[in-house]
Amino acid sequence: MFKINDNYLKLPGSYLFSTIGRKVNEFQAAHPDKTVIRLGIGDVTQPLAPVIIDALHGAVD
Repeated sequence: MFKINDNYLKLPGSYLFSTIGRKVNEFQAAHPDKTVIRLGIGDVTQPLAPVIIDALHGAVD
């Protein structure tokens, strides 16, 4: 059985979506030459597709 991290419950309701969206938009406005990889909400119960993992490794390398 799993247990929810108690700190997750302390986050304000808008944190996961509007705050992150605002921060991404601010970053893109300040750094128009940078590309942001948006993974979206997706289905977090499934593993990432191998092509995504390869792309992330390529970006890091």
